Amino acid sequence: MDLSEITLHVKQFIDSRIHLDKTMPILIGLSGGADSVALSDILVTLGYRCIACHCNFQLRGEEAERDMLFAKDMALMLKIPFRSVRFDTEMYASRKHISIEMACRELRYEWFEEQRRKIGAGAIAIAHHRDDSVETVLLNLIRGTGISGLTGIHPVNGYIVRPLLCLSRKDIESYLSLRELPYVTDRTNKEDIYVRNKIRLQVLPLLESINPSVYETIERTASNLYETEQLYRSAISSFIDKITEQKDDELYIDISKLLDSPAPRTLLFEILKPFGFLPIQLKEVLKMASGISGKYILSGTHILLKDRDLFIVKEKTVYKDDVTVISENVLEISYPVRLKIFRVNRTSEYKIPRDTNVAVFDADKIKFPLTVRHWKEGDRFIPFGMKGSRKLSDYFRDKKFTLYQKQEVYVLLSKDEIIWIIGERTSDKFRVDGKTTRVLEIKCEK
Repeated sequence: MDLSEITLHVKQFIDSRIHLDKTMPILIGLSGGADSVALSDILVTLGYRCIACHCNFQLRGEEAERDMLFAKDMALMLKIPFRSVRFDTEMYASRKHISIEMACRELRYEWFEEQRRKIGAGAIAIAHHRDDSVETVLLNLIRGTGISGLTGIHPVNGYIVRPLLCLSRKDIESYLSLRELPYVTDRTNKEDIYVRNKIRLQVLPLLESINPSVYETIERTASNLYETEQLYRSAISSFIDKITEQKDDELYIDISKLLDSPAPRTLLFEILKPFGFLPIQLKEVLKMASGISGKYILSGTHILLKDRDLFIVKEKTVYKDDVTVISENVLEISYPVRLKIFRVNRTSEYKIPRDTNVAVFDADKIKFPLTVRHWKEGDRFIPFGMKGSRKLSDYFRDKKFTLYQKQEVYVLLSKDEIIWIIGERTSDKFRVDGKTTRVLEIKCEK
């Protein structure tokens, strides 16, 4: 393609797939490399109001400083505003325990979005091209992915737009040569220490030796899969609606309906992916389906529990070992549960509340200070209406408490004795009886 053909090709791609608004400014990620220089020049040529944004990740010493100065000069040549930022990328990656690649990505896009909001820009243009999309397909395939990972890089993702996805790397190099535009080269692009670089420098050349049109073939396949994914998403959504139910902060998965579906593993993948569960965990989850209740599996943020005929997914809760002390003059606490305390003189008109969130005790049997803590293994109490003590763990089993319900149980103690499983059941030892004259009434407000 010649210059006019390349520019027209990008214009048609923008008009049909991206729909950029010329009345609003557009941020351009200008690294100084070939792709970003071509993107900036083409968008300026097409009449868009561009603002160049450059990120210095301070990973390549003098070369990084060179790139920043070059990008600034390029913006000046194109007569567009320029903004830049420096990041301590290594410290950020260390603090968040992520790779340098991921740190660069997070820092870049967070800053771009911050600038977009400040300026009121309509979009953030990134210089990904067709070959980048092909590399992404192979990268996802190697790492393991669902169908969406095989559809490549999309032209629009929120405010992020990619106008050069219609061009190959060779098209871009041709454009720069015809326009006689300079650009800088990142030496790390030639190093195979990163997985993406290995794909670009080793895998794709090998595939090209087998099929010279491998880029076009993979791009065409990704495009076909994108349309297939739309149908897939519609079908998956319909199945998920039938087998799951959201209750407050818990997701319930009907195991029998899941197993009766045409593709249980695929459905599980789509259901659990947003909660951080990995594809390699699916085999274990499906094995749990026929196992006993109480088994669970964890992601980084969530827990999946087998509870009779259900899988229950909920965010992991980290409980502290804190103990809240309630002295005799305290009337209310708000942590770790909200309790209100009342003292009532018992008369013939007094009626004991029939509400599990209200506990009633003989005030003369209670010894202050009271304490509130999370229950723990080995705890015992005498359930109201019974004579002997029971382990709380046995009580929870008989009441068919789920793992999540047990995680949320706090107990109220007088000295070292449990007088109330809060919101559940009081101890018979501290009950109101015929001799009670003063009542201690405690209300739990959830």
